[in-house]
Amino acid sequence: MTVRAHARYVHSSARKARLVCNHIRGKSVPEARALLGFAPRGVAADWAKLLDSAIANAEHNHELVGDELHVTGVYADEGPTLKRFRPRAMGRATPIHKRTSHLTIMLGPKE
Repeated sequence: MTVRAHARYVHSSARKARLVCNHIRGKSVPEARALLGFAPRGVAADWAKLLDSAIANAEHNHELVGDELHVTGVYADEGPTLKRFRPRAMGRATPIHKRTSHLTIMLGPKE
């Protein structure tokens, strides 16, 4: 049984989110929580919130024990990019790309 949770339109680029998700792939839930608690990147808080959501889904919907699960799949996809402009000198403007990402985490028994 695989339990899944999604977080969409997270205000972080998918590239930065993948740096954090590579650390927790294949880990147990307590180990993943510890890694996310001490990860220096800001998107680690979003991953921790998503992990807690997936654990709650497993416990409430499927009567599984959260601490016995492992992270079987975790990935970050690109979301839509918000395009903005910043004023510069001499009447010019430069584009600002505010990137978003869609985060997904899957929990299951140890394989």
